[in-house]
Parts: sequence; C-alpha cells; structure tokens
Amino acid sequence: MKRSGLVGYISLGLLLVATATRAVSLPGDAEAAAHGDEAANVQLVKETEQKATDFVFRQYNLAVLSHYSYLIGSGGEAMIVDPARDIRRYLKDAQELGLKITRVYLTHSHADFVAGHMELAKATGAEIIANDATKAGYPHKPVKDGDAIAFGKVRAVIVTTPGHTPDGTCLSVYHPASETNPAFVLTGDTLFIGSVGRPDLMGDGMSAAELAEMGYHSWKDKLSKLPDETRFFPAHGAGSLCGANLSDKPVSTIGEQRRENPYLQHKDLPSYIMAVIDGLPDAPQYFKHNAKMNHDGPPLVDWEKTTPPALPAADVAVRAQKGAWLVDVRDTKPFAAGHPADAINIGIRGRFETWTGIMIPWGEPFVLVGSDGEVQEAAFRLKRIGYDAPAGFLQGGPDAWKQAALPVGSLRLVKPQELYQHMQAGTAPIIVDVRLPTEWMGLRIGNVLNIPLNKLFADGKRLSKDMPVLTVCNSAYRSSMGAAVLQKMGFKSVLNMEGGSEAWIADGLPTLSAVGSGHGSGAPATRAVRLPERLAAAELKRMLMDLPGTFEIVDVRPPALYADFSLPGSSNADIADVIANPAYLNGAVPLIIVDRDGSLAMAAGGILSQKTQRPIKVLYGGLEAYWNESVAPSTSASPSPTSAPAAKPGVPAPAPALPTAPAPAVPTTPKKKSAGC
Repeated sequence: MKRSGLVGYISLGLLLVATATRAVSLPGDAEAAAHGDEAANVQLVKETEQKATDFVFRQYNLAVLSHYSYLIGSGGEAMIVDPARDIRRYLKDAQELGLKITRVYLTHSHADFVAGHMELAKATGAEIIANDATKAGYPHKPVKDGDAIAFGKVRAVIVTTPGHTPDGTCLSVYHPASETNPAFVLTGDTLFIGSVGRPDLMGDGMSAAELAEMGYHSWKDKLSKLPDETRFFPAHGAGSLCGANLSDKPVSTIGEQRRENPYLQHKDLPSYIMAVIDGLPDAPQYFKHNAKMNHDGPPLVDWEKTTPPALPAADVAVRAQKGAWLVDVRDTKPFAAGHPADAINIGIRGRFETWTGIMIPWGEPFVLVGSDGEVQEAAFRLKRIGYDAPAGFLQGGPDAWKQAALPVGSLRLVKPQELYQHMQAGTAPIIVDVRLPTEWMGLRIGNVLNIPLNKLFADGKRLSKDMPVLTVCNSAYRSSMGAAVLQKMGFKSVLNMEGGSEAWIADGLPTLSAVGSGHGSGAPATRAVRLPERLAAAELKRMLMDLPGTFEIVDVRPPALYADFSLPGSSNADIADVIANPAYLNGAVPLIIVDRDGSLAMAAGGILSQKTQRPIKVLYGGLEAYWNESVAPSTSASPSPTSAPAAKPGVPAPAPALPTAPAPAVPTTPKKKSAGC
C-alpha cells in the first residue's frame, strides 16, 4: 500500500473514532431503541422476496415496545404473525405486494401489548388462528401440535412450546412446502436471542417454576433438535420485559443460541429453573390486563378518532384534585422549565407506552399535557397497551395552565460538572439513581442511592422531604420522571442531572463500576477504563486450529482486500458499523477484530471495550503480522498444492488452505439505535 493511501486510511479511522466517541452510549441501556421518531412506528427490519419461487417474508419492529411482527406471503395470500394493534403498515405492505391477508396467527396470548388480530380480521376478513390450549374468547381456528397452515408454496407447522405461557407456540416455516427442514422458525416468546421467555406473567394457577420446567422441555425436546443453521425470529428484542437480558439482534440461529444463550447452558432441570426465575424485573401492572384483552378479543378501535376531549385548565385542576393523573408528554427541558404541579413527565420521545403502563394504574383517570400534536400522538400510541380512554387533554397546553394562575412546578437541571464539584465539597444533595439495580451496579456516578423508578412511590418514603434530592439515570429521561414523582410526593427541593450519566462520562468525570472501586469501599471514585486484549498471530493460529467455534472474527479491511485474503470463519464489516452497531456488543464468545496492521482494529476495540463486558481482542500487528509469522514462512522451493507464494510487501497473497473450522456466529446487522435513557 502506498504511504499516501495508508495515511488516508488511518486518518479515516481516527475520524471514525472521534465521531464515535462524541456520543457516549452506556452498555446494557435497553432504552436506546426508543428515542427517534421512527421508533414509535412499525418499521421494516428485514425482507426476503423471492419472486421466482413465489415467497415473501418481512420482519417488522416497533422499537418503543421492542416488538417484532411478521408477514409471510405466497400464492397471492399473506399471513401476519403477532401483529401490533395498529395494523396500517401490514395493510399497506400487503397491498403493495399484491397479497391478500387471509390469516392472522398469534404465538400466544401476549401480555406486553394489545395485539391486532381483531383489527385485521375486521379490515380484511382474515381467519384468526390460535393454539387450542389458549381457549380464546374470540372467533378463531384452534390448532394443535403438528397442525399445518398451508398457502401457496408455504407450509407452516405449529410446534407447541409452553414455558413463557401455558399456550406458547412456535411456527416452523417451510418453503418450498416440501422441504425437510424449516427455512426458519418464528419462536414468539419461547426463545429470544440471548434469553428465554419469563415464566411468571400468566400461568393459570401454575407457579413460575412449573412453567420454567415446561420451557426446559420445550427447548430440550423440540427446539434443540433443529439443525444448528436453522434461523429463528423472536417476538421481542432488547428492552422487552417478557424476558431478561435480550439481545438487540433481530435474528439468530439455533446453533448460536446453543453456544451462547446463558440460560441454555444449564443442562439439568434444577439449574435451568433457578436461572430462569432468578432476578426477573418486576412486570408492569398493565401486563395482566393486556393478556386478558388479547385472550378475550380486544375491542375494535376507530383510529381516525383517537384525540381525547379538550379540557380547560380549571376543569383539569378539579380533576387532578379528585385524583386524576396529569401525564406531561413533553421532553425533559420544557418540562423542567414549568409544568402543572403534580404532573408526571413521561416523554413522548421514549418508551412512552411502557412507562405509562408502569406508572399510571390501570383504569384510573388521566389527562394528557403537551402540544396538540404531542397529545394526539400520545393518545394514539396508548391504544397499543389498552389505555384507550384518557379523560382528555389540557386545552392550550402548559401556557393555559400558567395563564389560569394555577400552581406551577419546575425542576432545576444541574450540569454534571457542578454536581461533581458539590460531591467533592460534601455539599451535594441526596442523589437517587432511578435505574434498575443491574444498571446501577454496572456503572454509576459515585456512591449514590439506588431506588428504581418503578419503586419510587413506595421506597421514596425512606427519604426526608425536607432534604434536597437529585435524580439521575442514563440520559435524564427516567430521572425527569423520577423527579416528578418526588415532587408529587411532596418533596420540597427536587433537582435533576442534565444529560444523565452519558453527559457525566462525556465530561470525563470519574465513575464507579463493578470492575472498579466497590460500592461503600471508601476508595475514591475511579474511572473504569477497559482496553482490548492484544492477540499475537501465533496464538490466533492456534485458536483457529484447536478451538473453532469458540470466538467470532470480524475483519474491518476494505472488501477488496478481504476478498484477496481472509481468515477462516471471519466476516467482513465496515469499521464504522463495528463501532456503532449494538450487535457487536452482544455475545458470550470473544470478539476478535483484525485489520491490515492492527492500528484501526485497536482503535475500534478500544471503543467497544468501553461499551460492553464482552471480551474484545485485537490481532497485534494485523494480518500483515499473521501472514509473515504464520503463512509466508511455510512456503518452500517446491510448494505443495496447499501452500501459497510469499506475499509482496503490504499486499497479502491468497491464503493457503488452513484446517477447516466451523464459521463463528456472525452478527446480523440490526437497526441502528440512538443513545437512550
């Protein structure tokens, strides 16, 4: 490579590194999917269209609910699997594809959202298909284990897989219909990527342990019998409360989960049950109501008339005095500047549906506060979780409230540097981190109190209402909600840290983490710095020969160089994607990054090491060192058919044959997600 080209290549890498480090993203922040406008709508994730063989498959994601749904088409017909209640996208796509929606299939009675089976049946006349064990209360065709759904060149076979719920199923899809092994499997909430469906949401009197036992046998006796290369698509991704520690990846394989899914590593029944029922997050109180709605058949919605009644400020104030909740849907900063007293801030640009279902008790009256566009969107989206009838919205918004001379609340936003100075001087307020305990233990801004947001109404009583209290989370979304809760509880001085932990880290301030100074240790706060491990060429060669399938290699060189020479089982990816794509943060096996000389790989590895606990390794000296140490010395005057000529300086020659190793799992590119709360 010419020096000018090398300089340009490294300069590009440094630019990518600088760009990536400007936006700090905390590992394990499942809220990251929910802060863009697109996250609030059903979006296409993956499409397979084979016109020659008459087959269409589409995967959709509703990121604010971490909900995947599917369209399968053949023979002019389409089946929708696990649809959202808002069915506009499915109708639009089916029309564009020239398909008639004739069937709707539910893998089980979902608890975290209201499904769209009744809406699709009304709009298209589609037949609803459900497990006979569901005993559904709506018109449907009941099916049992082994039954097939056939249309066009597709055959979908029902596989009953209880565990998450008693009526859980998977759908093995064969295309063409005569195939021996399924083209893919839709696993619903039975098997997630990196997790399994939690067994404690609805059991018809069964204990979580009993359902976990069923889930163990659903995997061991059925799903685990599928070939390793079988792809599967779940009903949920990262952020869903239907399981714990779900991955961001939208698709995986049975083999990858067999190797990497931590729950499936428990080979005996008792250890599996203990792992599955241990440490589950609290289920939102609305789940049981959504599950009943889906079982009985949700009422139909007039989607053209979703805006609630406009209420004058005086009327809203009277309702609030009688116990109605005020839900302010604006962003953190405008809410902090001024809001109706006692309002709860649940921003529309976030996981609005789920947090409303957590914070606002089912069936209690609530009034929306925000701009006309914001409250209209909020009312529309709340129908996805069955909050169909807000009492109304504040006419004229917060300005009308102020003009009516009604009590106004405000929050002071404290910048990270200012808070840090107070912490150093011993003059800081009581600091409450409202994230989940796992997030708080993983990384926190210091020796601060952890009260999860969903427990704040109860556990906040441990605090004195006369003392100043400051709330913090990852981005200030949840901490704004928490600060509003404390104000509603009567705390006199409540503050919120601007920008959350992301802003704190971006300012270079020290943190405590599970790998740094322990909580309560008395040691000074230290900044946790993780660096990738440097891997020598000889060691990597031994791993390729002796430990295939126990690691993942990604090559960040340009595609042309990768095509000339690459390591067995490696995948090729752009360095910018490796740095920004959450898929590379997940996985139990180490991730090995390789490039030409090790420089850009080390930069990318350094960035990823700050975001994940996954082992990150970098090939020291790059593929040039690997070639020189492991390939070129093996050549001789009379080369064998498997040897290769020595490489020209800087230009690797085609690789000689190395011992064949099964290709490590390659991350499927998911939709990129912005920094979340």
